[in-house]
Amino acid sequence: PSFTAWVGSLSMGMIFFCCPIVSVFTDLFGCRKTAVVGAAVGFIGLMSSSFVSSIEPLYLTYGIIFACGCSFAYQPSLVILGHYFKKRLGLVNGIVTAGSSIFTVLLPLLLKVLIDSMGLVQTLRVLCIFMFVLILAGFTYRPLTSSTKDKESGSSGSSLFSRRKSSPPKKFFNFGIFKVTAYAVWAVGIPLALFGYFVPYVHLVNHVKETFKDENNKEVVLMCIGITSGVGRLLFGRIADYVPGVKKVYLQVLSFCFIGLMSMMIPLCGVFGALIAVCLIMGLFDGCFISIMAPIAFELVGAQDVSQAIGFLLGFMSVPMTVGPPIAGLLRDKLGSYDVAFYLAGIPPLLGGAVLCFIPWIHSKKQSEISKTTGGEKMEKMLENQNSLLSSSSGIFKKESDSII
Repeated sequence: PSFTAWVGSLSMGMIFFCCPIVSVFTDLFGCRKTAVVGAAVGFIGLMSSSFVSSIEPLYLTYGIIFACGCSFAYQPSLVILGHYFKKRLGLVNGIVTAGSSIFTVLLPLLLKVLIDSMGLVQTLRVLCIFMFVLILAGFTYRPLTSSTKDKESGSSGSSLFSRRKSSPPKKFFNFGIFKVTAYAVWAVGIPLALFGYFVPYVHLVNHVKETFKDENNKEVVLMCIGITSGVGRLLFGRIADYVPGVKKVYLQVLSFCFIGLMSMMIPLCGVFGALIAVCLIMGLFDGCFISIMAPIAFELVGAQDVSQAIGFLLGFMSVPMTVGPPIAGLLRDKLGSYDVAFYLAGIPPLLGGAVLCFIPWIHSKKQSEISKTTGGEKMEKMLENQNSLLSSSSGIFKKESDSII
């Protein structure tokens, strides 16, 4: 189990690990060019994987080239939505991210049919069709004009970054976003919660095989998570549009609490039907967590810096997503069961949710300080204008007096 977990989590971790670099390319070249080139690289990596005859080259072609290409295609898809949608950003993110849930349900069935009928080599080549479609989809990311970007970044009143003086665009890593305390806390709380978040997705099927040996269709547990995750992304994405500002973070707190509790309940399920119910609830709140990630980033740092904000966060997420499942696999190898692994996997989401609770308070406190500073500056300008008017009027009055004399 530990070796399988390393293989499964490494490719996913690699996709997120590259996202900080992808954010720089997105700022430099835009979402369209970054997504198209990324999908093309992923296409090359997947196609080249179909020509190798041993597993060692797959670490390069599939584990690095394909994963990096997917990373370059994935991150701009989160950024581009905020450029065109403001009022219903949560719903739009829910609709877009729900696509991955649909493929989570359907793709395993398709892969099973393809591999049984065509073999692995031809299956990889068939999957290249999806990457080619992704290249075409990248061309639909119509870039905004600079004036529109400036107008959007200037009119975003809920962001702390939009209230400060406009700075020249950063060509490389913009570490200045960590000066926004609320974002810094968010960037710590999310990775902390994810140390246990990914464990059920990697080890749940093996746990079902060991616990319910007579049960057929054991993979249905992941399908249940995928189905309700899609529903949750649509549902909570719509709900997030009605939650004002940074208070959207409370929805992520709620999702982590339920995900942590459901992880702890997995070993307690002695009946397969109960485990299905747990997976349905877990998937629903998994969708909640994913669908509102981009809207929260826009609220914290504004549209101008959201690309690197999301990129840094996804990069931080790669560490727990890579480390957490293998640790759970090692615990299974030492203890002989997944029970302790699932109990421990429920703790990080609860801790991460507790950290996120402080974000709205930090954000509101910072906003009040900025409003006071802005109010003081406005008052000083008003006094300066009043003094200048008085001085000019007194000068005019003195000139008129001199002319009369």
